[in-house]
Amino acid sequence: LRCTWCDTEYAFYGGNTMPIEKILAQVQSYGCPLVEVTGGEPLHQPGSLVLLTQLCEAGFQVMLETSGAFDIANVDERVSIILDVKCPGSGMTDRMRWDTLKHLSGKDEVKFVLKDRADYEWARDIVKRYSLVDLCPVHMSPVFGVLHLQSLAEWILEDRLPVRFQLQLHKVIWDPQTRGV
Repeated sequence: LRCTWCDTEYAFYGGNTMPIEKILAQVQSYGCPLVEVTGGEPLHQPGSLVLLTQLCEAGFQVMLETSGAFDIANVDERVSIILDVKCPGSGMTDRMRWDTLKHLSGKDEVKFVLKDRADYEWARDIVKRYSLVDLCPVHMSPVFGVLHLQSLAEWILEDRLPVRFQLQLHKVIWDPQTRGV
């Protein structure tokens, strides 16, 4: 996928191929019990399902952030899914597999990254149409540096929408161009 505001474009090129055993050893060396596998799009990578299962087997709490463009039916049930629904402003809405929603449960999350009021209204309608807040936590996040934070907060409050306002804290804490944080 190539969202108009992608902040991990560097993940499209280069990189290193590593056997799963080496990835597991690297992750274990950090001493952190929580692992989030994110992208680009992790499910586009060969072996991603095996990696997720092996991370679970190694005792990690595992989260998978995915775009909804790939089937999640075979993701290990111990993995928490963060489904990043692509709004119209992303240019990638047509890639969403809506049948993915039936595989979500209370341990999972849905997030929307919003560019403008039109994206907000679209996301609000999706939240209501699919009763997403009854399924799992729902997050709404502004495109960094594009959508004014106060505007999004006010829209959510005006609509009394039971969602969570989310910021990309790594862009607040570190320089927004910093990779890998």
